[in-house]
Amino acid sequence: MPDSPSRLGVAASQQTSVQRSAELLDDKPPLASQAAGITGAPLPEPGGAPPAVEREFTVVARSQWRTIAARFARHRLALISAVLFVLVVLFSFLGPLLWKFDHTQNFTGPVSKPPTGAHPFGTDDIGHDVLAQVMRGGQQSLKISLFVAVVSTVIGTVYGLVSGYAGGGWDNLLMRIVDLVLTLPLLAIAAVLAFKFSSNSLLSSWFGVAVVLAVLLWAPIARVVRGVVLSLREREFIEAAHALGASRSRILFRHLLPNVSGPVIVNATVYVSIAILTETSLSFLGFGVKQPDVSLGTLIYYNQTAISTRPWLFYIPGVFIVIIALTINFIGDGLRDALDPQQNRVRS
Repeated sequence: MPDSPSRLGVAASQQTSVQRSAELLDDKPPLASQAAGITGAPLPEPGGAPPAVEREFTVVARSQWRTIAARFARHRLALISAVLFVLVVLFSFLGPLLWKFDHTQNFTGPVSKPPTGAHPFGTDDIGHDVLAQVMRGGQQSLKISLFVAVVSTVIGTVYGLVSGYAGGGWDNLLMRIVDLVLTLPLLAIAAVLAFKFSSNSLLSSWFGVAVVLAVLLWAPIARVVRGVVLSLREREFIEAAHALGASRSRILFRHLLPNVSGPVIVNATVYVSIAILTETSLSFLGFGVKQPDVSLGTLIYYNQTAISTRPWLFYIPGVFIVIIALTINFIGDGLRDALDPQQNRVRS
């Protein structure tokens, strides 16, 4: 039976709808194409490896020391002080090798001569070139201060580690010894010991003064390290080290020591400043470095009576002492900010 006109019309409309749906499906991009359009990544080729995706930026991980260096560089005063301190060290240690006069050489010309081109820092009352003496004095003062900082820091750090880790009665006993050392009058005891060792040829030099100061200056850093260790010894990583059978020495020097390095480094820089000022005080009292050698403190001591008549003899060594002390303090301030992970404020 032939189809009626109504059935033919319905079939034609259905065919038209199917064709339109096919056209829409052909025009619509696949899901991969949509994802590629969103991310900007090219489509993978059939049967091949997916192409590399280009990133808009790449995060480069920085080491801990690079992070510390970046924080320190943002501290302007500390950075300038570090450069100035390096220049003073080069002046003191390399200068005598390049300068034409020695600190013990007497000048044959006029004595007590003010600064000139031939003698930039002038001469003293017996014809010594003051520039050569300042370079030698800075060299000896820096030797003393650096030796004191290293030795006293090592002694105090080990002492504080042992005391804080031991705890209990041992901690109380060791801390009472620290309290006793802290109550001693530093300058008086150092002067007595320096005078006692003055007859020994080795200990009467800068080395003797440095040993005396190192023996007396270790106690403050021991208290600092002990306080940090007390807060660390109950932490999970220490308990894990105990559970794994780590020895006491390994726990002390492998696990605890790296975690107290920040306060130790900062206090070591402070000790450089304390040592050079204490050596200056001892030399000013006549218990420092003995002649014919000199230090910055002895130069001030020997020329204290010339402060009004020949001021260059007194003030030039004094300026170098102030520069060394201030630069070390600012360097310590910058290291404290750089080593503190909670420090977000940038100083200028």
